[in-house]
Amino acid sequence: MKKNYLTLFIEINSSHISFLVGENNNFENINLKLNIDVPIEGFDENKFFDFKKVFNILQENIFLIEQKVNFTFREIILILDNCNPLFINISGFKKLNGSKILKENITYILNSLKSYVNEVEAKKTILHIFNSKFSLDNKKVYNLPIGLFGDFYSHELSFALINTADFKNLKNIFLKCNLKISKILLKSFVHGVNISENNKDLENFFHIKINNNLTKIFYFKDNSLNFEQEFQFGSDIIVRDISKITSIKKDTVTKILENIEFNEKISDEELVEKIYFKQDLYKKIKKKLFYDIALARIKEISEILLFKNINFKYHNKVSKNILLEINNSIQLKSLKEIYVRAFSLNGNSQVNFLNNISRENMLKTANKLVHFGWSKEAIPISSLKKSIIARFFESIFG
Repeated sequence: MKKNYLTLFIEINSSHISFLVGENNNFENINLKLNIDVPIEGFDENKFFDFKKVFNILQENIFLIEQKVNFTFREIILILDNCNPLFINISGFKKLNGSKILKENITYILNSLKSYVNEVEAKKTILHIFNSKFSLDNKKVYNLPIGLFGDFYSHELSFALINTADFKNLKNIFLKCNLKISKILLKSFVHGVNISENNKDLENFFHIKINNNLTKIFYFKDNSLNFEQEFQFGSDIIVRDISKITSIKKDTVTKILENIEFNEKISDEELVEKIYFKQDLYKKIKKKLFYDIALARIKEISEILLFKNINFKYHNKVSKNILLEINNSIQLKSLKEIYVRAFSLNGNSQVNFLNNISRENMLKTANKLVHFGWSKEAIPISSLKKSIIARFFESIFG
């Protein structure tokens, strides 16, 4: 019988650091043994400003975890959700003139594109490289077309990069804690893979996660992470709008939203009940006014995030699938119909809601990516001492 072993996953986002210990007896089966969330300090606008504070948080909690599980960790899996990654989508080409596509052709394209990205973004470090698209004679193919004949081959790659200074800071701070980073994963990548694996027919989609004061959007194209963006506003802006226009306290507005489901069937004469004004002076406010304010603001949010966002201008033509994850049960319950209507006004998008993915499911997905990779990941960046091209072909052919 194999002995169970432990793996330490550390997630860093804009508000806290999460320490997750996974226990497994093989690469495919892992369970969440311990989970600790700690408010983050020493970061501002997704950058280090106090190395010592971050180090102390990491050192203290890693020591605490090792005491609890009676195990000393030597390496970690790092999941980043606060690094403002840069995405570059670029294609390489090969004129074939009727000849066969060889591995050497793919090798040349990959090396050329990677060298170009490293040259133009000298202050960035590549975290992920994805196969976005293969085309042979202007026709999309779904697998690497080695051995096929044609006249013209194009290979599109999507690069995800972070600042090299941030990368070095992360590496050094964990080395100071006597830990080696064995793998770095973008959380949006892990999240997208989790969604893809649970929706086999969904290859192109937008995922929008709206928190109280922060919103993120990422785009999955042909099952690969293509772009992500963060915005410094969230669902709380809707409460503030209603409070400002109606002159009702925010707490009272929140209580109303908590108990009333707003939709377009609300009549023009229906008033908000007096029972919700215990902490505020009662005012005869029409429910329709709440609905109209929320619809106007959420429509504006949908345009800023997606429909008038220049970064997604092309992608809007490719995919109409929008997955909304609202991390506020009150907002989701009372304004669900308004979110669907607002995000459907442009281009008849298919809008669906996602429940928050559990920590254990995210852990299982991250564990699989570390040990088995992802089919669309062109060059898995790992600690294995193999050449880039060797790792690429291993990811394709096994």
